[in-house]
Amino acid sequence: MSLNAADVMTRDVVTVRPDDSVARVARVLTDHEISAVPVCDADRHVIGMLSEGDLMRPFGKENALKRSWWLNVLAEGTELAPAFLDYVRLDNRRARDLMVAPVITARHDAGLGEIVDLLAHHRIKRVPITKDGRLVGIVSRADVVRVLAERPDALMASA
Repeated sequence: MSLNAADVMTRDVVTVRPDDSVARVARVLTDHEISAVPVCDADRHVIGMLSEGDLMRPFGKENALKRSWWLNVLAEGTELAPAFLDYVRLDNRRARDLMVAPVITARHDAGLGEIVDLLAHHRIKRVPITKDGRLVGIVSRADVVRVLAERPDALMASA
């Protein structure tokens, strides 16, 4: 019997909304011990993916140098107003600002082989699963490995 996405997916998918703050997204990832989360609209349409790496990117050295350069340009040799500095220091970005889009998704009836091909071809770690355009699950590389451990012939049957 060949397996499809609905057979192996995690159904209780943690999501965030596009307007969620970076701090809230970080809390969701931490609380649920996951490394990425789909960003969904009110109707559970997947509009982006947001990973730990996406959250860390704005705080890296390269972006710090860019911020420093802009602060120097804005200051033009004078001190910047404390209120402006406080504003710059606060990260007001939202999930929509850091998410990766468009998202590679698969239908709930996609074969396991197709899911594996998507993971490998796009070098991604998880694929949101949709039915009628709405998120119904997610298949991660760990899900595929779990299936292989339980049913070593699973990928052969779905190829």
